[in-house]
Amino acid sequence: MHFERQKAMMLAEQINSFNQFVLKSFENKNGIHAKPDKLYQIKLWIEDFKFQIIADELMRINQYDWDEKYTHYLVTQLQKGITNIDEYVKNNYSDLYLFTARLYTLKNLIQSFAHLKIQNENESS
Repeated sequence: MHFERQKAMMLAEQINSFNQFVLKSFENKNGIHAKPDKLYQIKLWIEDFKFQIIADELMRINQYDWDEKYTHYLVTQLQKGITNIDEYVKNNYSDLYLFTARLYTLKNLIQSFAHLKIQNENESS
């Protein structure tokens, strides 16, 4: 389970960097050629789905030992927010294309936990 703990820590770091990227992009309106209202919508979803709290909790609970149950709960909560943001970015691709790479990374890390969850359910049956 040491590998799963490291994946959880990596996911938390990626969430933090995504949060920082969105906030810096929103504050520095000249850096990205996106409309401020579209960036603001992503920022609201990050706050609404509590991405920062999820990242902090993932770091806290997996810092020393792997907590599978709570990690899967947090990943499920994160996936709900990422799904909304990803759909919004796809619909507004011309303005928000710079976010696709970070979303791709987050979705793949989330998916690696979903694969583990399905595997554990099959083993317990």
